[in-house]
Amino acid sequence: MTALEELRCDVLVAGGGINGAAIARDVAGRGVSVILCEQDDLASHTSSASTKLIHGGLRYLEHGKVRLVYKALREREVLLRVAPHLVRPLRLVLVHEASMRPAWMLRAGLWLYDRMSGRSRLLPSRRIDLADHPAGPALRPGLHTAFEFSDAWTDDARLVVTAAIDAAERGARIFTRTRLARAQREDGAWVAETKPQQGRAIRIRARALVNATGPWADRFLREVCAIGSQRRLRLVKGSHLVVHRALGHSYAYMLQAPDRRIAFAIPFEDRFTLIGTTDVEVQDEPGASRIDDAEIGYLCELANRYLRVPVGPSDIAWTYSGVRPLIDDGAGPSELTRDYSLELDRHGAPLLTVWGGKITTFRTLAEEAGDALAGCLGSVGSVGYRRGRWTHDAVLPGGDVPASPGAAGDGAAALEAFVAALGTQYQWLAPPVLRRMARAYGTRVAAVLGSARSPSDLGEPIADGLYEAELEYLAAREWARSAEDVLWRRSKLGLHLAEADRRRVADWFERRRSPVEASSTG
Repeated sequence: MTALEELRCDVLVAGGGINGAAIARDVAGRGVSVILCEQDDLASHTSSASTKLIHGGLRYLEHGKVRLVYKALREREVLLRVAPHLVRPLRLVLVHEASMRPAWMLRAGLWLYDRMSGRSRLLPSRRIDLADHPAGPALRPGLHTAFEFSDAWTDDARLVVTAAIDAAERGARIFTRTRLARAQREDGAWVAETKPQQGRAIRIRARALVNATGPWADRFLREVCAIGSQRRLRLVKGSHLVVHRALGHSYAYMLQAPDRRIAFAIPFEDRFTLIGTTDVEVQDEPGASRIDDAEIGYLCELANRYLRVPVGPSDIAWTYSGVRPLIDDGAGPSELTRDYSLELDRHGAPLLTVWGGKITTFRTLAEEAGDALAGCLGSVGSVGYRRGRWTHDAVLPGGDVPASPGAAGDGAAALEAFVAALGTQYQWLAPPVLRRMARAYGTRVAAVLGSARSPSDLGEPIADGLYEAELEYLAAREWARSAEDVLWRRSKLGLHLAEADRRRVADWFERRRSPVEASSTG
């Protein structure tokens, strides 16, 4: 029997969602060697299935989660600054209905939300008359009063990939489609064996192990590490609809449901509207969750309480579901805390488990994880921590967009000016294509387009607005290995392309595929 190849690192991270990628980035940036293993593609589960909001969580104030809201609102400001291409301001409209929460309660909640935001550059909340507001015409008659407030929107899957890129550029090795089959403590270290979807298995010896497997966290402890925990997760499925309907404006709606839940209707990909989310407790395999008819009916009925033109199953362009790993605090599915907890097991080589969390607070979670690992490893071994906290002011790759003249600190204005400048440089590229690429890659768009002077310099046109050069970049630099990786995670081109175009993308990956692709960068 051939011995397994062995790799060594200081920290081994299991899980390539937003928390795993962020922890790998944080720790690599502190001068420590890191390996990350993800059983599927980056962001292939919960972290690509959010409502795409970077927000404090206005509704959490109603449940007394003041600390979580405060922390998330402060992080919203950080992310708007360090990733202006991926995190952009969004104005939301909260419609008042007499049968729901009283107007004074909405106004008081928004006043507190504004105060907790600190010196935010986003516009404060205000009361509006829907008869005189751009968001009014899309709503059904009889709705008159609403409140407008600020939060932010993100491309969640690209946020994960971008964090992984930063981790790799700081020395981390990223292995996708590589599951950790077994991990055990041995001679003061963790020894883990991998089970890749393709290629040879490897053994990894690490000084510390991080369990950032999201909804699989407790199963990972039991089945991979043979360790128990007193913590328990509640797995709550959140499903979304994307419908063939443009709202006709740039505002999102915050929808109050009769069961006192909150959902959203958000402008999405120019021609669509995103509606979600549900809260359904599940016991199934997290990766197998799909929207069901009851959820479709619930979301359509809720949207139709507000929208002038009803939506139904025939309007659906796409659905997606994600399973949120929420800490069991005894509440109902909608009231369970969205905060996170880090559990450090120091009975031998350190094991850090991430419980819960939300995409808005991924950076602070990673920072706290980095601190915890530094406390264990900082003065041990040949490679110690050479740096403390650093991510608060570090832009994510592509986020160094030049400031817009006369609008210092306004990331949205800077991005628009950047797109306009690119339009001058690449006049031959269709504006919608250039805009999409600028928002996806930020200043890294130059790595995709390079010195191209015409469409022919980008190689074969694989699909409408998608050239071979971009696919080569995604495969070589962003761990993309299938059409699904590109069409539904690195982009949302799957919504826009015809079936024949999507098939050509799949064919391109089939032609390119090699026998061994344990994707590793760094």
